[in-house]
Amino acid sequence: MALPAAAQAGPAPAVLDTVQVQAARVRAVDDFDLPASMTVIDVDEAGNGRGALVSEAMNGVPGLLARERQNLAQDTQLSIRGFGARSTFGVRGVRLLADGVPASMPDGQGQLSHFNLLGAERIEVLRGPFSALYGNSSGGVVQLWSGDGQPGDPWRLRATWGSDASSSLGLQLKGQVAAMHYNVAASHYRTDGWREHGAARRESLNARLGFDLAPGQRLDLLFNVLDAPHAQDPLGLAREQVRVDPRQATAVAAQYDTRKSVRQAQAGVVYTLDRERRTWRLMAYAGQRTVEQFLAIPPAAQASPLHAGGVIDLEGGYGGVDARWAWHGELAGKPLELVLGANADRQRQHRSGYENFVGDALGVKGRLRRDQRDRVGNVDQFAQAWWRFAPRWSLLAGARHSRVRFESDDHYVTANNPDDSGRRDYVATTPVAGLVFRAGDDLRLYASAGRGFETPTLNELGYRADGGAGLALDLSPAASRNHELGAKWRTRAGARLDLALFRADTDDELAVASNSSGRSSYRNIGATRRQGVELGWLQPIGETQQLQLAWTWLQATVREGYLTCTGLPAPCTEPRNPVAAGTALPGVPRQQLFARWHWQPGPWQLAVETVAAAATPASDLGDARAPGYGLLNLEAARQWPTARGPLRLFARVDNLLDRHYIGSVIVNDGNRRYYEPGPERGWTLGLQWQWTR
Repeated sequence: MALPAAAQAGPAPAVLDTVQVQAARVRAVDDFDLPASMTVIDVDEAGNGRGALVSEAMNGVPGLLARERQNLAQDTQLSIRGFGARSTFGVRGVRLLADGVPASMPDGQGQLSHFNLLGAERIEVLRGPFSALYGNSSGGVVQLWSGDGQPGDPWRLRATWGSDASSSLGLQLKGQVAAMHYNVAASHYRTDGWREHGAARRESLNARLGFDLAPGQRLDLLFNVLDAPHAQDPLGLAREQVRVDPRQATAVAAQYDTRKSVRQAQAGVVYTLDRERRTWRLMAYAGQRTVEQFLAIPPAAQASPLHAGGVIDLEGGYGGVDARWAWHGELAGKPLELVLGANADRQRQHRSGYENFVGDALGVKGRLRRDQRDRVGNVDQFAQAWWRFAPRWSLLAGARHSRVRFESDDHYVTANNPDDSGRRDYVATTPVAGLVFRAGDDLRLYASAGRGFETPTLNELGYRADGGAGLALDLSPAASRNHELGAKWRTRAGARLDLALFRADTDDELAVASNSSGRSSYRNIGATRRQGVELGWLQPIGETQQLQLAWTWLQATVREGYLTCTGLPAPCTEPRNPVAAGTALPGVPRQQLFARWHWQPGPWQLAVETVAAAATPASDLGDARAPGYGLLNLEAARQWPTARGPLRLFARVDNLLDRHYIGSVIVNDGNRRYYEPGPERGWTLGLQWQWTR
């Protein structure tokens, strides 16, 4: 599906071309004429002083909140228009894809660590009703696209050094040999962490090999490998701990050596056949993923025969296929594009739990306490049509039917621990439609509406709120109704303005019931509402400067009061604390602002950024919140030509004014350790060399 591109700040002012987004695709539609909110981040050069983390590249997207937690054991906290804000680790409620291949599992859980920035050309962020065309858990969509190697493309070597002994080294080989296009990127990143007990490292390899088989025929082979061993977890802090020393780790983090190791390998293949009026696309992928995590759960808490232990050990594989057909023609003499398709995905997981102690030794793997085999599978069918039925009017409509099945086989059955096997099916049809009015050559007005749904993930089903063993298969899917009104303005000089008003009403909202000692349980809380305004503006100033602004106002509230276990001891079998209608949903600030001024005089580049967010509620009760903050960042770069290619030196200072702030919150933490402090003033220095063979 071709959707609008709103330029994102990069190393130099640029006007991005029309992009193709892999949902139900429409091929030949101008991105300006489609009813959707979307931002495209140009990361092809990636020499703007930012580090190796995807969250740092996604600043400035209206409606998106990417909070770097200073905790690589738990990955980035990502939400779009409030969807996904409840996540205590990983990404939920937002769909992730890399080169058209799902980076989210069939259950809806994903990891941004799957993305490799070095080989990326762009990141696309889709918000609003049309996200539902991507299936389960599509409160928004984030896609990373690798560049397609072409003859004469330079190779690239990039290294950075920064605060807290952070460093990265990356190598990208990109080009074309005969009929093969290649883009291979390998990167290494390590840090001691801004907080104590926060050291981590990651190695990543991403490869895209494209083959021109014949005119109109293309085969792409995709490979991705991630190794992130022993990332230390400093855990959250209480308010008084933040006041005394925001860099400290919680005492039990060192006592139990809380940490997480992730390894993943994935391969995919995409075949495309493009004819005059028809396009066929076939995709298949498969991967393996292992996770081992040590939690800070005291031995006394594991005394119950139903307890699953303090070490989580996950191992499993996943894969899927996707087939779609597109036709481009006319209806009643007007342009029409039709897409039909289906996909099936499978995920299997061996979940084991162990005690995190042996005798008096803590933070080591002990006795087995959980042994289950979990499976998730989905089969979806989708259709989409775009029709320009009048010179000034066009319609985009589509629907997706999804069936998701969760199954669990319990292999840890004792006299005191009964068989907790079970199965649950979730079925939904999500229609969406949008209308665009061409008000002038430089102005479009649109309206769109649709439905979406979100199943619990395997991790959210993993622990029952009543403290029992087995999956929480009583959880229902969240169902949403989404509406959006928007305007887009473009000028020949490169100025862009995007304005969107949106509302999403959700029934059976999935929320955190309890979050204690690394164990999170979830429940359905009833009706919620997310509504707000997004503004994105890009303004060239002469030939060497540009100004970018992104502002979001988001009101995320409970529509129906309910009783919660928040603030009560776990396990909690009888919620008693009331949450009133109108209470703000935790994890969602009311306002966000990003502003960037960029100046490129000759070989120099200079930039000033402001990043600000309002206060963020941390609990359902609204009795704890992280205060708002505003940060100032600076960038500078200088490029020199060499006989073999340009050499670039760049530097960045984050939080120039050395403000104290809370970078993210852990929603409903049972110990009231909600807060993950953001870093004080920090610096990054980098060097990049691009050379031609």
